[in-house]
Amino acid sequence: MSTLSAERCVACRPDSPRVTVAEIAELRREVPDWQVVERDGIARLERAFGFPTFADALAFTSRVGALAEAEGHHPALLTEWGHVTVTWWTHKIRGLHRNDFIMAAKTDALFTPSGHVTRAEIREQRTP
Repeated sequence: MSTLSAERCVACRPDSPRVTVAEIAELRREVPDWQVVERDGIARLERAFGFPTFADALAFTSRVGALAEAEGHHPALLTEWGHVTVTWWTHKIRGLHRNDFIMAAKTDALFTPSGHVTRAEIREQRTP
């Protein structure tokens, strides 16, 4: 299990430091399926997840949304037939923070290639 997925996001301020190139290399070991992309001069973490149906993709989008609300850190989500693209970055610092890697690991933990929610996930959602 990823140690990042067990961490919680910390509040960021505009003067919070971005992760360094060396830190990115270390953190990516725990989220190897994520790519570092740059858009509008801002580094971001991005991954596309595949699903057998649109309904499965939409259900995953909802699970990622619930996770984002719980952690207070929100991604860009693109839901299309058969896949969902999730993009994490920290808006306040216009770049990548450790929180983005934590959320990438937590997003990976939500993913089931079949698109179906497991019984354990259903129990977790019911627990306050």
